[in-house]
Amino acid sequence: MAFFWALGLPALVAAILVVHSGVSLFRNYLVARQTGLPIRVIPIDHTNPLWLAVDRKVLSFVRRLPGFLGDNSFTRYNFRAWEMYDRLRPHQEMGDAFVIVTPSRIWFYLADPDALMDCFRRRADFPRCVEMTEILNVFGKNLSTVEGQQWKTQRKIIATCFNEQNHEVVWSESVSLARDMLAYWSRQPSVATSAEDLRTLSLHVLSGAGFGQSYKFEGHSKRSETSVSANYKSSLQMILENCVFIMALGPSFLAKARPWLPATWKLAKLADTCAAFQRYMTDQYEKEKRATSTREKTRATKTLMSSLVSASQAEDRSGNGSGLSESEIYGNMFMLNFAGHDTTAHTFTFAMYFLAANPAVQDWLSEEIHAVLGNDPAEWKYATSFPRLKRCLAVMLETLRLYTVVPVSKWVGDQTVSLQVGGKTIVLPPKTMFIPSYAAVQTDPKYWGPDALEWRPSRWIRRGGKPGDEELVDIRRGTFLGWSEGARDCPGKKFSQVEFVATMATLFRDWRVDPAPLNGGESREEAQKRVLDLIEHDSAPVLLLQMLHPERAPLTWKQR
Repeated sequence: MAFFWALGLPALVAAILVVHSGVSLFRNYLVARQTGLPIRVIPIDHTNPLWLAVDRKVLSFVRRLPGFLGDNSFTRYNFRAWEMYDRLRPHQEMGDAFVIVTPSRIWFYLADPDALMDCFRRRADFPRCVEMTEILNVFGKNLSTVEGQQWKTQRKIIATCFNEQNHEVVWSESVSLARDMLAYWSRQPSVATSAEDLRTLSLHVLSGAGFGQSYKFEGHSKRSETSVSANYKSSLQMILENCVFIMALGPSFLAKARPWLPATWKLAKLADTCAAFQRYMTDQYEKEKRATSTREKTRATKTLMSSLVSASQAEDRSGNGSGLSESEIYGNMFMLNFAGHDTTAHTFTFAMYFLAANPAVQDWLSEEIHAVLGNDPAEWKYATSFPRLKRCLAVMLETLRLYTVVPVSKWVGDQTVSLQVGGKTIVLPPKTMFIPSYAAVQTDPKYWGPDALEWRPSRWIRRGGKPGDEELVDIRRGTFLGWSEGARDCPGKKFSQVEFVATMATLFRDWRVDPAPLNGGESREEAQKRVLDLIEHDSAPVLLLQMLHPERAPLTWKQR
């Protein structure tokens, strides 16, 4: 009897879950029908944590089953970042707006630029879904996890951090680190660690611009085994490389569990790392408070930490009493490091491999870089150089257009919301997830031309100018969402642009990169096609969208 009970109980629980899921799915379907929009139904929510762990493997198996009927909603829309693969196709089939119904939610997808901009302007009607960003509260609440007055206060303070003095630090750190990275790469017969090295560069830029701590570049194969508690850079590096575990468990859980964990266990090392990073932030916080109170302004407005402390204290002195708390400063420093590290590093990687497959674009870049920077390193000034390097910036914009690393998502709150789409009024029910169809509008031939799916940075440059004096084209608002739009766009947008442009200018002034040919006499054209295939077919989200195995296509660097 006990044996059959042991077998029957799990089956009973599974049956209850299936029935509950089916009822919820049907209820959401009935609600979604009231919108009058085209509907697609999938039986498993594509953000279900258990499904996320197996989605691609299960769908790959399903597609190979005998009698498989080809495209259907289950296999097309039921995995992370399906939008990147389908691009414009769903909207060609269903129009500018449609919904996907799952057991837990109704998902609203929109690809009309005017309606998108209306949604971004109506922040109260389409707020960020805080319940999906709470995982970022690792060291305290931050701009990504608060709403209402808290958000307004934090946004106001954080906006002051990204100032021109800080951008000067970003520029100088990026140029210096990129030179060291290039020297390391140029000594290698081929480089299979480009992605890891670009992550290191991005981390070191954040070290300098975030805390005023500059570090020499270390190539991946030369990286020293420094104790994670030795410095900020080492602890942050380990945190960012293991952020999924840390976000899921939380530093407080790790700290409580640490006394019972063997020192060799990964969780024990993560606990030590979080404690070390917390100590470092506390030390820097106290240092900046003293510097601000004694008016020691040497770097008080140059690093992100000093700017946060200074702006928060200024807000308190204004009489509003609405400065950031200590934990909120820690939370925002972590958020800024997290958001500014992997996003830029993955964009760097995509761009580097696109450039390796497009030597003509490298020549186009080099022409501009020489026109702007010349041969005198003393002329590499942020204020005069960055605004003129439009082609370098165009490489970043074009890469994000095709491979947006962080897709945008919002939702409808507790009230129904009306929206005009193509002359029709759509009423969205409460709790509807709102997904701007970035992969559709950013590759729609109506806005980007017949070659919208091709990587062509020159599309961003207005014709007729000379290298160094060119201007970016005016694009229609709502057709490019690389840093989001509206009041909740990315506050570090220019930070990332300065870092990217400085690095591109350093790498491609006098050097070129090519895919290393495979054994067997692969031609240059064949190698370039192989790299483009790798980008297209081997990119997917882990935490963010990224190339999964860039090491499979080593790169070679040669001087011009």
